[in-house]
Amino acid sequence: MRDEVDELVEAWARERGDLDLGPVEVFSRISRLARHLDLARRAAFSTHGIEAWEFDVLAALRRAGTPYELSPGRLLRETLVTSGTMTNRVDRLAARGLVERHPDPADRRGVLVRLTPEGKRTVDAAFTELVDAERGFLADLPDDDRGRLADLLRTLLGPFSSRG
Repeated sequence: MRDEVDELVEAWARERGDLDLGPVEVFSRISRLARHLDLARRAAFSTHGIEAWEFDVLAALRRAGTPYELSPGRLLRETLVTSGTMTNRVDRLAARGLVERHPDPADRRGVLVRLTPEGKRTVDAAFTELVDAERGFLADLPDDDRGRLADLLRTLLGPFSSRG
């Protein structure tokens, strides 16, 4: 089966036969797949009235488990944004009734950000739709190949991982 990357690589090989184009074959496909995944994410989230950044915050809280709350500092680490950005995001999500702030019982000056029942319903519905879309992307791959692909991608991402 041929695709547009095959044509791109053939054109480069004709013009730059001196280069090993193996990386282009891999990363051009990853780049194209990333665009399709981004569109699927946006569609899954917009169906449920949220944007990608809102999903990121809500998902971090949902993954925390009951009672679905984190400190603002932990949310920063989970979503990789600045303190000012997180404050703005929590304010906006709270105004929409998707999160609430509660006093931190372990720190009198601190607060915890907690997912509301509406926030939980929203993130669960959006995540279900996203997983369904992603499953569709993998539909033509046998299970063994999915596992191998996941392992290969983990290896490629290893040097970039903050978790070692």
